[in-house]
Amino acid sequence: MLYQYVACNEAGEIVRGKISANSEEAINQMLGYAGYRLINLKPYVPFMSMDSLTARLFPIKPNDVILLFRQLALLIESGISVVAGLELLRDQTAKPSLKKVLSEVIADVRGGSQLSRAMSRHPEVFSPVNCRTLSIGEQTGNLETMLRQMADHMERDASTRKSIKGALMYPAIAGVVTVIVVCVLLFFVLPAFASLYSSLGAQLPTLTRMLIELSNVLRKYAMHIFMGIAIIIGLVVIYLRTPDGKYRLDVLMLKLPLIGKINLLNELSRCCRGISLLFSAGLPLTEIMPLVVQSCNNRVIAQGLHEVETGMLRGEGIARPMSQNTVFLPMMVQMIKVGEETGNLETSLQAIAQNFEIEASEKTKTLIGLIPPVMTILIAGFVGLIALSMVSAMYSIYGQAF
Repeated sequence: MLYQYVACNEAGEIVRGKISANSEEAINQMLGYAGYRLINLKPYVPFMSMDSLTARLFPIKPNDVILLFRQLALLIESGISVVAGLELLRDQTAKPSLKKVLSEVIADVRGGSQLSRAMSRHPEVFSPVNCRTLSIGEQTGNLETMLRQMADHMERDASTRKSIKGALMYPAIAGVVTVIVVCVLLFFVLPAFASLYSSLGAQLPTLTRMLIELSNVLRKYAMHIFMGIAIIIGLVVIYLRTPDGKYRLDVLMLKLPLIGKINLLNELSRCCRGISLLFSAGLPLTEIMPLVVQSCNNRVIAQGLHEVETGMLRGEGIARPMSQNTVFLPMMVQMIKVGEETGNLETSLQAIAQNFEIEASEKTKTLIGLIPPVMTILIAGFVGLIALSMVSAMYSIYGQAF
């Protein structure tokens, strides 16, 4: 792997360059032997390279990692070494980006690194929770068990994300179709009827006049309106890339009607699953909480978990700091409190996660069932309003003629 480094020599002069090695430790040793002291080191990523282009065209999806973990667990259980198993999986995969990552992991493992440490050098593919869990498996000799548990954990997470995307897909498509239909009616159909009504010189109803005036304004200032909308969307996108914008978006995602409660339940179930998984692996809570905070997708919940971590370090446990934050549901707080008092925290967390997943699944099904009739009513309302205006104008002209 190619690294970019900044170092200084014995005279204190700054030296910059690129060097290829299997690990950061090897680079540190090589520079030390040459009389340099390492100041900064990071992987070298060119502005536009074939590797970055391949990664964009063929991204590594969670399902690819799930399958990798399951197959590697099966191979290790069959008596095959980690390196041999990784090489076999690398040769079988058809995705160039995953093949490249596995090649680098294999090189690091051959260089003396543990599997978890080699995978941690690819955080865009293997999360910190994955790497820390695998590290526990390596220490306890249960690597194949941890691989399967991580695959199960990621599979539940992927299923949750898929259900949410499925719930949002229909209204998004229906909304786009509605906008297209309304634009066609306002830009093409209504002006044709407006010219007909104008040639007849009839007095039109108020609704028809309003829609015709709206159509004229849209046609006259279409480019200005389009540019204005594009600028607003661009500003919103830029704002959402800032820390404050990302936080505001996460707040909104938890407060949206119907969808907000589903997002909250799914995020809390993920957190409980993650804590339970790491706790069952033998990791102390003082190390678990930072990893869970880091892997949390919602910044509001991550901030709440960070406050829980601070309270836990003060000796308040987990349930008490959670009770002071409304983002954590009362049932979750009560069950964690019971788990702490009885010494069955892992079981309580698993029960909470399962309960929240079932509740989120039921709410998602209800939401998916409500979306088609609601969107049908909205589309029918827009189209019916325009149709009503044209029909009422025809009746008005007919009445004035006779």
